[in-house]
Amino acid sequence: MGKQRLKSGEKILFSIFGAFFVLGVIAFIGMEVVRSRAPTPMFVSTTHFNFSPVGLEGSKIYREARCNSCHRALRMGTNMGLNLDGIGSRRSLQWIEGFLNDPERVYGASTIDHGSALAGPKEANYVAKLPKEDLRKIAVFLSELTADSGSAVARAPPQERSGFIDQMVGTFAPESWKEKYKDVRTNPRPEAPPEGGIDAKDNEQK
Repeated sequence: MGKQRLKSGEKILFSIFGAFFVLGVIAFIGMEVVRSRAPTPMFVSTTHFNFSPVGLEGSKIYREARCNSCHRALRMGTNMGLNLDGIGSRRSLQWIEGFLNDPERVYGASTIDHGSALAGPKEANYVAKLPKEDLRKIAVFLSELTADSGSAVARAPPQERSGFIDQMVGTFAPESWKEKYKDVRTNPRPEAPPEGGIDAKDNEQK
């Protein structure tokens, strides 16, 4: 029995798909060529770091402890867990260190993977069993990962107005929201987190 030949409609669909695939590859190669030769970065980085000697030690321990097998930091690692780029703009050093030592107590709820050194079998509860000094250095490393206001991983929104956002809010937000909620862009919270355990927003919600 011979092979079944493609119908004309199937040939057209495969041809269209093939054309889009080839165009996508060409566009990607072209973009990479332009990006590599551009005098200025094509994409502006909104996350930053300026590591202290302790922070550099913490980054080494972070990698050796396999934290990047679940978390993304310095644009490396996986997205199985929380993206840690910019966490220093959302959480204080004290909070991060406390979480690493006793996650569920500081977080105030049960966690999926992290747990205390005495917790049951959780994939990442080995972190809390690391030496206290190592956890301190990891916390310093993470606290030095900061982000610009308005970036996806920042604590505060951009201070400037957005016509698009204002239009969407004006179109879809109920009038009752204007009385119930405040526009934080008119009086944005400071970018640096407080030295307390949980920031002001978390305290309002609990």
